[in-house]
Amino acid sequence: MPRHSFMSSSFVRARPAVLALALAMLLSGCQGGATPSSSPTETSTTTAPPASSDPVPEASATPSAPAVYKPADAQGKAQNVPVPVMPELAKENSKAGLEAFIGYWFQLLSYAYETGDTARAKDLSSESCLLCADLLSGVATNYTEGRWLVGGKYQTPVIDVIWEPSAASQPAKVQVLQQQILYLNADGSHGREPTAAINDAAAFFGEFADGSWSATDLGVIR
Repeated sequence: MPRHSFMSSSFVRARPAVLALALAMLLSGCQGGATPSSSPTETSTTTAPPASSDPVPEASATPSAPAVYKPADAQGKAQNVPVPVMPELAKENSKAGLEAFIGYWFQLLSYAYETGDTARAKDLSSESCLLCADLLSGVATNYTEGRWLVGGKYQTPVIDVIWEPSAASQPAKVQVLQQQILYLNADGSHGREPTAAINDAAAFFGEFADGSWSATDLGVIR
């Protein structure tokens, strides 16, 4: 089984051009018939008052329990993994906007490792980012034929954007933490030796075009 982790790739140089069922029941009133009295010349009629027609309380639908997130383990794939939501700040063409975008991009990469769904991260990665493509391709391969991954989630505790107002591609230094990765086959057996957890420094390059950021280059700083 192919091994694809962030640690396995070397530094990539930046390129300049490079998220009421409402039920109601009406109770009809009941009316009594005439009742003869003891005297043949007198007739008394008693009419029952109409019954109340209070509506039946509306049936209340029982809300379904929210889906519970379950991380992947040796018995099976992750379930109900929350999809990362792009913060509004990540849509801004600014230093703070790029910082928010980088954090979001790595969240999408984590989502890919947990689910095998690489489309979201791929949509925000330029073709010029070779390491981006390599990582996402490796994840996709490890989710074919019933295989799955355990671990591999990312964190980016430090994101230092080096803002250059006149530059098309903006650089940043990122501390990248990734959990250990286990490789599982469809039958639950281990496909290969685990990939160790990492704590790396990475160079990330982003470009703002057509109203959004994209990752144009990525690499490990050695």
